[in-house]
Amino acid sequence: MKGAAIEPAPVVDLLDDDEPLEVELATSLLYPNCHYSYRQLRSHVAALDAGKIDELIALGTKHRGRHDELLRSFSAGQSFRFDILMDIGGFRDMHRHRRCVQLLQGYTDAHGYEEPICPGQPTLAEAGLEAEYKAAMDAAFAAYRTLRDSGVQEATQSAQYLLPLGTRCRSMFKMDFAEALYISELRSGVAGHFSYRRVAWAMYKAAAQRHPVLERHFRIEDVNEPVDLLKR
Repeated sequence: MKGAAIEPAPVVDLLDDDEPLEVELATSLLYPNCHYSYRQLRSHVAALDAGKIDELIALGTKHRGRHDELLRSFSAGQSFRFDILMDIGGFRDMHRHRRCVQLLQGYTDAHGYEEPICPGQPTLAEAGLEAEYKAAMDAAFAAYRTLRDSGVQEATQSAQYLLPLGTRCRSMFKMDFAEALYISELRSGVAGHFSYRRVAWAMYKAAAQRHPVLERHFRIEDVNEPVDLLKR
C-alpha cells in the first residue's frame, strides 16, 4: 500500500459477493495485518496480476505443518460479509458471536473514537460535557502514542491497554443468512447498548436492501426510536 491514507468508510459495509475466490482469500490474509477497510484493500489486490495474487495466497500456507488447519482467513465464500468499524466496548459484545468467521485488526488510534449518541438522550454538547470528553480521549491517545513509540520491548502491544473503550476498531464478520438475522435481531433489542444496537441495525438495513424479499423475516425494532425504559 506504500503508506496510502486510510479512506473513509461506513460503520457497516456489506461487501458484494461476486468477487473471485482468489481475490477474497488474498485480501482476507492481508486484512488482519493492517488498518485499511476490506474494500480499499481489495481494490489494490484485485489490480494485481494472477501471479502476485497466487503469491499472497501461498504465503498463507507456507508454514502450515502436517497437522495444522488452514488459517482463519481461508474460511471464505460466505454470502454475508460485513466490514465493521465500531468502538472497542461495543465490539467486545459483538465478538462473542461464534457462528461466524471473524478477522480482527489490531487496536489503534488510526480510526479515532466515537462520541456517545443515544436516541432520545442529550448529546455531549447539550449536556455540557463535549469538551471534557474530548480532552479525556485526546489525553489517552497521547499517552498511547508515547508508549507505542517509546522503543520499549513489546511497547506496541502494551500501549493498546491505554486506548479507551470508545476507540474505533475494525473487524470483518463473515456469515450465512441465519447468523446475519440472529445478530441483527439480538443486538438491536432495546435492552442492548446503543453502540452495538446501531451496528446491528445497519447490518439489518444492508441485508434487507440486498434481499428485500427476506426483510419480513427479521423481527427487529427501530433503534432510532427513543427507548422506553419500562420495556427494557
